[in-house]
Amino acid sequence: MSARDAILGALRGAPVDTARLDAEAAALVASIERPAVDPTALRSAFLDRLAQPGLGATVAPIADFAALPAAVAFYMAEHDLPRALYLPPDPRLMAADWRDFDVRPSTAPDEAVVIAVARCGVAETGSLVLETGPDAPMLPNFLGLHHLVVVPRIVAYLEDALRDHPAPRAHYWITGVSGTTDIEGSYVRGAHGPRFLHVLPLDGA
Repeated sequence: MSARDAILGALRGAPVDTARLDAEAAALVASIERPAVDPTALRSAFLDRLAQPGLGATVAPIADFAALPAAVAFYMAEHDLPRALYLPPDPRLMAADWRDFDVRPSTAPDEAVVIAVARCGVAETGSLVLETGPDAPMLPNFLGLHHLVVVPRIVAYLEDALRDHPAPRAHYWITGVSGTTDIEGSYVRGAHGPRFLHVLPLDGA
């Protein structure tokens, strides 16, 4: 009997073989099914995931935080954007040279560019894991039209993102650009957040 038959049988009032169902559940827990990720090639696996069309992300690896302003300037020029942006008060960002930019002290809805630093990227899914803190407010990451995210490290699997790390007050996961088809059945990108996602992995990630 399949699991489907067992469920339908239970709905019809047939006796349920609970011992068999418990054994099946235990087998599923004992053998976690997940895609294989080569631990020696996390960076390439992560970049391959980001390149999937469904994620709608662009990627531009950078050497270090000092190289970030030049990479941001290049991105802005590509998209014909003014050199105005919001930076969270992360010391790694503030130490870079932003003299050629109009750095906003706060964000407003439809802010053109918002920069963030992820806790990590996940090779399994191409996800970005961000967390809140004094140097990383959450709201700006949902207000900007262009979300530029620096990735300092890459882990293999989703659960690895939370391992061996103090838990923040809140964290959130981004896998590609937000979108919806709720509006007249048409795909709308950026419905619940930024319309563009640009990922900047550090060379040492």
